Amino acid sequence: MWGGVWLAGSAAAFLVLDPILASFIAIVGLCLWGVAALSSTWEQHPSFEQRELDRSRRRAERRARTQGARDRDRARWEAHQKRRADRAAGRG
Repeated sequence: MWGGVWLAGSAAAFLVLDPILASFIAIVGLCLWGVAALSSTWEQHPSFEQRELDRSRRRAERRARTQGARDRDRARWEAHQKRRADRAAGRG
């Protein structure tokens, strides 16, 4: 609806006014129409809590997928720490 109003107003401006002024009116009207169109869904978004819940679910899925790699890293780290402790005890 508002797009039609903008189009009719712009066409009328080109018929009545100087082309420079009509271009200004058309460009400003297009910008305002674009802002209005983008802001029409401003309040249709999830709450902060819903977004955080979705993020935590995605993190949990990622952690579940990479659990094996983390277990292998933990085993290597523990073996490394044991070797360091054995070396330190042998030198001590």
